[in-house]
Amino acid sequence: QVQLVESGGGLVQPGGSLRLSCVASGITFSIYDMNWYRQAPGKQRELVAIITSGNSIRYVDAVKGRFTISRDNAKNTVYLQMNSLKLEDTAVYYCNAYAYTNTRKNYWGQGTQVTVSS
Repeated sequence: QVQLVESGGGLVQPGGSLRLSCVASGITFSIYDMNWYRQAPGKQRELVAIITSGNSIRYVDAVKGRFTISRDNAKNTVYLQMNSLKLEDTAVYYCNAYAYTNTRKNYWGQGTQVTVSS
């Protein structure tokens, strides 16, 4: 049974920081590309950051220079360090695991709420 469990969300003031974690189980973590998505109220889910199985990293322009994605394969965990948070970063953040071997494998966590408010 595959599980992705996010944690670390919460309420923070503008300019503050949060660190999200996502612990995976039931998968061979090291072969998966690990991604963070977010969905704000009334908006579509958007890709925020990617870290591939080979540790290539990409970010959406809106978070470049503020967010850092990293992974620890020994702990089956992916992180998203979020600094200089803005009001528009408010969203539910989802962890996603994706791999394509013989078949496409795509798994989601339940999401963690991040609220940036003064």
